[in-house]
Amino acid sequence: MTGTGSAARVPSGGTGRRPTLAVVGATGAVGTVLLGILSQRADVWGEVRLVASARSAGRKLTVRGEETEVLALSEEAFEGVDVAMFDVPDEVAAQWAPVAVAKGAVVVDNSGAFRMDPDVPLVVPEVNAHAVRLRPRGIISNPNCTTLSMIVAMGALHAEFGLSELIVSSYQAASGAGQAGVEALRAQLAAVAGTDLGGKPGDVRRAVGDDLGPFPAPLALNVVPWAGSLREAGWSSEELKVRDESRKILGLPDLRVSATCVRVPVLTTHSLAVHARFERDVTVEQAHEILANAPGVVLVDDPAEGEFPTPADAVGTDPTWVGRVRRSLDDPKALELFVCGDNLRKGAALNTAQIAEVVAAELNAP
Repeated sequence: MTGTGSAARVPSGGTGRRPTLAVVGATGAVGTVLLGILSQRADVWGEVRLVASARSAGRKLTVRGEETEVLALSEEAFEGVDVAMFDVPDEVAAQWAPVAVAKGAVVVDNSGAFRMDPDVPLVVPEVNAHAVRLRPRGIISNPNCTTLSMIVAMGALHAEFGLSELIVSSYQAASGAGQAGVEALRAQLAAVAGTDLGGKPGDVRRAVGDDLGPFPAPLALNVVPWAGSLREAGWSSEELKVRDESRKILGLPDLRVSATCVRVPVLTTHSLAVHARFERDVTVEQAHEILANAPGVVLVDDPAEGEFPTPADAVGTDPTWVGRVRRSLDDPKALELFVCGDNLRKGAALNTAQIAEVVAAELNAP
């Protein structure tokens, strides 16, 4: 499939200028984090244009130390844009990403609209940065935050041992359900704080009342074995994303993957317990060496000293944190490990920024 505009653009030489960047969805939760990341990382951009819905137009936000006025989402907003980072709902991305491409931009999209499109690469720069150049539709997708919380570590181990199976249990933060999830959890925590609730059937549910937010059950003093929407045979959309996206990112279309996604009363940072089986025997010492040297990974693994990753320690940081690395008791080819990753940073905004930086380097390559 051949696109238009930047879709087939493979530059023959540098542009001689820093590319213009558009941030679409700049006023949202991830957009806010993204603006902070743009201010913290190496400045590879020329103009940074902020774009959001019409109701947010005219607001002024600070990026790279400068106040910038938010523009309404329109065709004109993409005039002269080289790279457009989208953090908007799926339906908005599906409508407007092709518009940005037609105007000449390369789109890096954080929604789920294009992730499984065979003509759209699904990219984690530490794992498959090479895929950025293969974008016949002019669009590059950012994986789901749950997948991103583990895939950097899995990619490093796969490169050495050859991954053959993943069995994953996720422990997903409220912010994975958006700002409504954060607000619901905070309200529920306020309702149960300082009480003796949690000792009788239904007492937490009665205290919380109808204030469930985007969750099907109370999240305070509870865990909810559900994230996403219902799919065939009782699987949730989040569970299928872990399977489908891991296969695509790693280039393993037949990888066996099983996931159970659970929502926990944590504001931000997803955690996952991972059983990973490989094609070759693996030892903890080998895994430690690989993980300790893998870009984007921090190894914290000394249970005797109480050192292992937790969301409270990983939140607000960029890497994937890995600990509790053990060889499976009954399988010399399998490892058990625990990973944490901030779902708003590497799980969304940071990975989007990293992909965009790879594109920027390509556009200016001699």
